[in-house]
Order: sequence, then C-alpha cells, then structure tokens
Amino acid sequence: MADAADVPSKARAPARPLRDRLIGVFASRGFQRFAARVPGLRRIARAEGEAIFDLVAGFVHSQVLMALVELDVLRKVQDRPQSVEALARSCGLAVDRMQVLIRAGASLHLLHLGRDGQVGLTLRGASVLSVPGLEAMILHHRAFYRDMADPVALLQGGSQTELSQFWPYVFGAAGAVDPKVTAQYSSLMADSQVLVAEDTLRMVDFSQFRRVLDIGGGTGAFLSALGAACPQVGRMLFDLPVVLDGMRKTPLSGSVSTLIDSQVALHPGSFRDDPLPAGADCITLNRVLYDHSDTTVAALLAKVHGALPEGGSVVISEPMLGGSTPNRATDAYFALYTLAMQTGRTRSGAEIGALLAAAGFRDVRILPGYRPFVTSVVTARR
Repeated sequence: MADAADVPSKARAPARPLRDRLIGVFASRGFQRFAARVPGLRRIARAEGEAIFDLVAGFVHSQVLMALVELDVLRKVQDRPQSVEALARSCGLAVDRMQVLIRAGASLHLLHLGRDGQVGLTLRGASVLSVPGLEAMILHHRAFYRDMADPVALLQGGSQTELSQFWPYVFGAAGAVDPKVTAQYSSLMADSQVLVAEDTLRMVDFSQFRRVLDIGGGTGAFLSALGAACPQVGRMLFDLPVVLDGMRKTPLSGSVSTLIDSQVALHPGSFRDDPLPAGADCITLNRVLYDHSDTTVAALLAKVHGALPEGGSVVISEPMLGGSTPNRATDAYFALYTLAMQTGRTRSGAEIGALLAAAGFRDVRILPGYRPFVTSVVTARR
C-alpha cells in the first residue's frame, strides 16, 4: 500500500474573495428577482438600476443640454419666465417639439416648468450661465462626441480624430498656423482658465515668490488673476508666437479675458524648440502636461528644472486621475478627452510626481483639488 504522502493530492483552486462571490450572486437573474421582493434589497436593486439607466441615457442628457445652449433657451428665461409657445416662436421650433425639449430640460433640473405652463430658470440652469466659457465649451463638445461615437475604435487608435485637428498647437510651434483656429482655442482656454486660476491660487501661496513664469499661459488668464491677488509678484508669459501675436492684435470676442495687462512680460517661443526665459523663481504649468506624451513632458520638466534657480518652485495645475480610487470626472471624462486629442494623457498626481523626481525636483507635494473636475495641483522645488 502506498504511503499517503506518495498520493498526489488534487490541487485546490484558490478561494475567491468574499466581495467577488457576493458580486457573482448579485449578477444572477434569480437573485435580482428575489431582491425585488425584499424591502431592503429592493431599495439597493432599484438604486443600481437607476444608476445603470443614467449611464445609458447620459449621452441623451448631454445633447439636451447642448440643444438648450444652442437655442439660447436658458438665457431667454433668465430674466423672466416665458410660455412654451413664446419660446417655440423665438427658437423656430414647433410647439410640440419645444415642449419635448422643455420637459427634458426640467427633468435635468435645468429649467422649471410651472403649473401655469411658464418656463423659468433653476439654480442649476443659472449656474450653467454663470460659469465662464461653459456654454462655448458645451458647443465645442460636438467634436468630442463625434470622436466618441465609436469608442472601441478610439481605444484601438490608428484613426484621426476631430479633436486632434482642433488642437494643432500641441504639435509644436509649426502646428498652430491657422489664426482662426488659434483664436478659437485661445478664447476657450482663456475662459476655462479663470476657474483653474481661482482654485490654484486657493491651494498655493504665490506671495512667497518674486517672479512667476507661466508656460503656455495663452491670453494670460492665470497671470491676470495672480496680479490681482499678489500685485507685488512679477509676471512673465511664455507661449507660441501665433498665440501672443493674436492676443496683442485682437481681443477675444466673448471671452472673460481679452488683452493681458502691460505689467506682464511676454516671451514668444515653443518649449519644444526654444530655451525658457530665465529670471523666475516659480514656473507654472496650467493645463499643459496632459496635452503631451511622457517623452515631451519629461523634456519640458528638464527645461523647467534648468530655468529655475536653486530652491525655485514649479506648480503644475490640471485635472488629475484619482489614482487608486478612480474619479468619474477625470478617469472617465478627461482620460477619454485627452485620448481623443491623440497627443497626451491624463495622469495621477503620483505619476506627475514621479516625472518631477526624474527631472531632478524634490519636495514633491500633491494637493487634491476640492473641484477635481476643474483642477488639482502638484508642487516641487529645484
């Protein structure tokens, strides 16, 4: 008789974690039918069902918002409520079609539909109007939505996207040659940078610096806000010649930031091809890194390191991935947006910190933003 030790034992499959086993149970149709009859479980099942439907209907919701913005419905009812019939006449729609749009907007809490049939503005609808540049960005999303029409193709890569044609500046100084495209880009960035500037100035004390150089600062929205908050700090702006030339000649129509004030020293150039100007003890990169590949970012941070004095600081402000806890604003939206741009990617604070360390920076600090969909901040010292 063979010794028990000589008998090969049947290999046991590793035990599945409890969470995976519970998910497997919840995924079964039989359990879903059972949960629908049990009060506590019924509440969970219903909430999950509603959340899934919101994911399915999300694109339609965004298109309702776009229609309201394109037809200027929110502004038409900003001062006083109007009837559906009056809105239909001013928007050039049939009354029944206008009714569909109004009810859709009310369901999204953008409009208020009164018992008397009058259409008014809600707090959420008013907020859309109050955010600088939001309406223009909503309309600009047509290009992104077309790129997302086939998300698998986008993830597979290899085909040209509309966003990659809208943002030609990311390919270097030679890329931004169309003044109309440059003006449109500059206007969008000027308005969106107002919120970025507000949050960045809230997280970083810039009064400690003598002179700040903003790379890729466009129309100077950040430096304008910095000048108002810290008038004693010197300010320098480095961007592509076509951006700065257009800014000098033509105010940005409809933009909250037009021509930058004369206290800012302008330095035209491309950070890919030209040296960075010296003299600043702080260099800021606001919504710059996520436009570019790791190779380009590494080269840029090396230049930033070389342009700063010993003890000088770099401040990086942009939307960042949630790291170990994915964030729907950045891991879902911005990660796909930058993927469609085809030149860069959205990174976590830890990834940006690693790139800074590789460039020779020290004392890296990650400052999560209180509005991650606007920006978060990473700082470091030379």
